[in-house]
Amino acid sequence: MDMNFSDHELERYSRHILLPQVGAIGQARLRAASVLVVGAGGLGAPLLQQLAASGIGRIGIMDDDRVDLSNLQRQVLYSTGDVGQFKVEAAERRLRALNPLITVSPHPVRATETTLDALVPQYDLVCDGTDNVATRLAVSDACVRHGRSLVSGAVQGFSGQLAVFRPQKGGPCYRCLFPEAAQTEAPNCGMSGVLGAATGVMGSLMAVEVMREIIGLEGTDQTRVSLWDALSGTMESFVLKRDPTCQIHHDERVA
Repeated sequence: MDMNFSDHELERYSRHILLPQVGAIGQARLRAASVLVVGAGGLGAPLLQQLAASGIGRIGIMDDDRVDLSNLQRQVLYSTGDVGQFKVEAAERRLRALNPLITVSPHPVRATETTLDALVPQYDLVCDGTDNVATRLAVSDACVRHGRSLVSGAVQGFSGQLAVFRPQKGGPCYRCLFPEAAQTEAPNCGMSGVLGAATGVMGSLMAVEVMREIIGLEGTDQTRVSLWDALSGTMESFVLKRDPTCQIHHDERVA
C-alpha cells in the first residue's frame, strides 16, 4: 500500500490523519479503496459528498435518473441549474470540484442483474441508497454472488434504517432481514413524503460505515441493523443473523 502523501494530501486530510484510529495507514486505505454507490438520490447525494471529501480513491455512481425540481428539497448535491440533467453527470462535476484528487466513474444505467453483475466486481464495496424493494434485492443478490460488503440505507418519512451486510464473511443479506420483501412494495418518498434532513443524516451515517469497513475499525464483525426515528430523536439497533432458509445463500452454495 502506497504510504506516500503529497503536501496537498497531508493538508487536505489532516483532520483524519490526526485521529489515532485512522492515521496515515487508514487514510492510505481510503485512497486505495473503490466504492460503488447505487442510487444518487436522497441518500446517495450526501453519501457521495462525504465519500469524496474523505478521499475514497475511486467512486462509482450508478443511476439512470435525471435531476427533478422535487429532488432539490433533499438531494443537496444538485442545484436548480442541474434540473433535467443526468444525476451521474451532475454528481461527477460536483465531486470532482470538491476533491480533484479522486476518480469518479459515472454509470448512467439502471440497476439490473445484468448491469450489477458487470459493475459490482469492479469495486471493493457497494452502497445501496435506492428507494424500491426490487432494486434493493437485486443489489443485495449481486453482492452475495460477487462477495462484496453492502452498506444499505433507507429513509421513509421521519424514519431511517441502516445495515452493513457481509455475505462473503458468512453474514446475512438483505433477504435475511426481509424474507418476504419480494412479495411486498414499500412506498417511496414520492408516495409518502420524506423529511429532507433525514436523508442527509442517514446518508452521512452510511458514509461512516463505509469508512469503518475500509479502515477496519472495531465492531465490524457483526451485522447490526440500526433504526433511527427523527420524531423522537432516538436510535435502536439489533444484531441480525443469517437466515438458514434464505434461498440466495442456498443457491450460491449449490453453484
